[in-house]
Amino acid sequence: MNARDSTCLTLEPVLPNPDRPSWSGAIWIGEVWLDAVDSADRASVEEGRPAECRLENADGFSRARLLVRDQERAIGFVDITVTDGQVMFSELRDQVGAQRHSTPRRVPDSAVRSATETAHVTVVVCTRDRTDLLKSAVASVLAADYPDFDVLIVDNAPRTDATREYVTGLADNRVRLITEPVPGLSRARNTGLLAATGDIVAFVDDDVVVDRNWLSVLVKGFTYGEQVACVSGMVPAGELRTPAQAYFENRAAWTESAEVRIFEWSHAPQDVPLFPFEVRHYGTGANFAVDRQVVMSLGGFDERLGAGTKASGGEDIDMFFRILRSGRQLVREPGAIAWHRHRATADDLRAQTRGYGLGLGAWLAKIASDPPMAMLAVKTIARRRPALIRHLRATAKRATPSTTVKSDLPADIGSGTWRFIAAGAWVYLVVASRRKLFTARGAW
Repeated sequence: MNARDSTCLTLEPVLPNPDRPSWSGAIWIGEVWLDAVDSADRASVEEGRPAECRLENADGFSRARLLVRDQERAIGFVDITVTDGQVMFSELRDQVGAQRHSTPRRVPDSAVRSATETAHVTVVVCTRDRTDLLKSAVASVLAADYPDFDVLIVDNAPRTDATREYVTGLADNRVRLITEPVPGLSRARNTGLLAATGDIVAFVDDDVVVDRNWLSVLVKGFTYGEQVACVSGMVPAGELRTPAQAYFENRAAWTESAEVRIFEWSHAPQDVPLFPFEVRHYGTGANFAVDRQVVMSLGGFDERLGAGTKASGGEDIDMFFRILRSGRQLVREPGAIAWHRHRATADDLRAQTRGYGLGLGAWLAKIASDPPMAMLAVKTIARRRPALIRHLRATAKRATPSTTVKSDLPADIGSGTWRFIAAGAWVYLVVASRRKLFTARGAW
């Protein structure tokens, strides 16, 4: 803001789109910084005129969802009415103030160790024939403010040369391309791990746009404890222009908390009664980083899981769980932000929810096939049966479409999940009976 418009706060969408949304329930997505709100508020008082908050490209939106931020912190979201491309500043100020005063706890100083040097990081982006999305993802990664990183693009069983042509055209010595001919996200992730040069390997999906300080905050998370081997970031919706996107955002619940968490196998959190099996708290595969040597020592990602396999998913939660089981710590750091492009159509949403259901079922089958973990799960359920019932009810509630989107989605979009989970369990057990747990490759 300059002196002439010091009382006017102008916000831009996190993922600009010139097209006006066709759905009446579309929600404008952006972010607002505490110091910008405070500055406009002070200027309003000093100049004796009301402050304003304008939203760029807000035609067709009746509501806005804003991530409140302060330096490297993600504080929380505010939802506010949009009128003629503006939100009422007084309402914004009050909601931001409420968020400020309910700021989630940070990591205690006693839990933070100092970083002795800047770690070299390899950012791995696994992709398959989605070059248009990949371009946005890679451009945002290359703009990161972290001083020492390279980018490895793993082209997984491509059907065209589009990705290779794009990377060649970049002419950026920080970017390398590897082609992994065998389809499967776990296979691609393992290929990236083997080729990585960094001690820390960060994974992002090709359908995200990362924040400028995303990588710096993600790496900082490794200093939050002595045994941190994985740090996951926040993955909020970058746009909510369609019913499918709105439904998925509510169901995924990737942004329900802006609290920094440290998870450790030997310290079960009181507010996660089904720990360590309540994996939704750990993060998602679209945005996380790992200690390369730790993951290699664990055998890499399970190649029976992940997109591109019959299981269609689950490789990320499986890795989070195995890292915790190994005695290492997992940090969830919401300040490391990757804005996600949710699937926009009902057909794409159905395919995505099917994949997530299959992946979850496959992972549950893997747990059930491991006698110590199966016994731990039985004991956890026996001790925490009411918590399990509450968890299942909450999950079912999130899976049920709201009245604002129900008519635009497949009738079985929520109820069909249980069939997919059962199918995923069956698929995993069949595959497990046909080959070893993991086929060693390269250095493993």
